Amino acid sequence: MKKQFNRMKQLANQTVGRAEKTEVLSDDLLQIERRMELVRVVSHNTHKRMVSCLQGHIGADAEKRHKKLPLTALSQAMVEGGSQLGEDSLIGKMMEVCGDAENRLASELMQHELQIEKDVLDPLSQLAEVDVPNILKQRKQLAKLVLDYDSARARSVSFLSSFSSTV
Repeated sequence: MKKQFNRMKQLANQTVGRAEKTEVLSDDLLQIERRMELVRVVSHNTHKRMVSCLQGHIGADAEKRHKKLPLTALSQAMVEGGSQLGEDSLIGKMMEVCGDAENRLASELMQHELQIEKDVLDPLSQLAEVDVPNILKQRKQLAKLVLDYDSARARSVSFLSSFSSTV
């Protein structure tokens, strides 16, 4: 409680201009700090938009993802249509070949989306949801410690001046 009181007293003195404020961050670091919130917002928005562009379901295993793709449903319909028309029919054979090609396209799309999730979405999510909040939390902790330091320094200066005047 006393520490909080000293912090508030020091902060009030610094605000009014009666106390000297210790600067622990360089101008470059202060400029970087100002951009951090912007980086967090941009990475969060980009992550959200990229997720909406994916056709598969995020987090699902590869087999489930493959089955839920629209291309997979199309390929199954084409293969089934081709088998119903028969192998003797030219259109039936074409439907089966095109169905197999669609299935391979669906597999490639699924692999591509898995790679995007691993290489882009996971790091963006980590940055927006973990790294930037941790940095902001550490910055708040640093601000508290600087206030404690300034308060202790001011008390030591006042103690030394009162001690030297009594001696």
